[in-house]
Amino acid sequence: MMGPAHSLSGAAAWLGVGAATTAAGKPMPWPVLLIGALICAGAALAPDLDHKAATISRSFGPVSRGLCEIVDKLSYAVYKATRKPGDPRRSGGHRTLTHTWLWAALIGGGASVLAITGGRWAVLAILFVHMVLAIEGLLWRATRGASSDVLVWLLAATSAWILAGILDEPGNGAAWLFTEPGQEYLWLGLPIVLGALVHDIGDALTISGCPILWPIPVGRKRWYPLGPPKAMRFRAGSWVEIKVLMPGFMLLGGVGCAVALNVV
Repeated sequence: MMGPAHSLSGAAAWLGVGAATTAAGKPMPWPVLLIGALICAGAALAPDLDHKAATISRSFGPVSRGLCEIVDKLSYAVYKATRKPGDPRRSGGHRTLTHTWLWAALIGGGASVLAITGGRWAVLAILFVHMVLAIEGLLWRATRGASSDVLVWLLAATSAWILAGILDEPGNGAAWLFTEPGQEYLWLGLPIVLGALVHDIGDALTISGCPILWPIPVGRKRWYPLGPPKAMRFRAGSWVEIKVLMPGFMLLGGVGCAVALNVV
């Protein structure tokens, strides 16, 4: 999938979680619903950190471009070191390490640990990074071109500061789900994990599939490209993604939001 579809699917997924918690009688505070959806939309772009042409590679200028090159090389090295006889030879690391359940769990867990140990500035950093990615993904038409980068960073920084302040207010969700003292913001890792997994599932629907299960082997492959039958797959950026999936994600997100907020 392309970046906009990934971001929309991430936001829709978190709003769906919000709807499920409301149906279960434990609704999210509205700031958690909003901030979680934005984080999940941003996190749904993050697995493409192994691809230098992806949206995330240009989101933070030279820093993200350099990081993409490092992650690509790391992913390729891990692929070569762990491949089984049935896994094909490759020339790069795209859709390998960062497109697995293990990577999703590690980055989500790492974000949660950072949030509860690093204090307010760590929370602001997590919010800023994912706000930038969410803006790049959801408002892709408005953020094209290098001239918009500074404006995106300023908008993301302002949004992160305001949203962090809202969460700090009593009852607004800093201690949502994890209520013990010192566990404030521990939940921030959940939309990050969900966003990464939604990205992987989206890529699994395309022709190449996605090795979500790694390092669990399937037959003679450790990097088994999970996906539906070939006839049900599509090319990234095709009309199926643009005309069917993206409107579908927006509709599902809207319904999920309405249910989560008890509007319907």
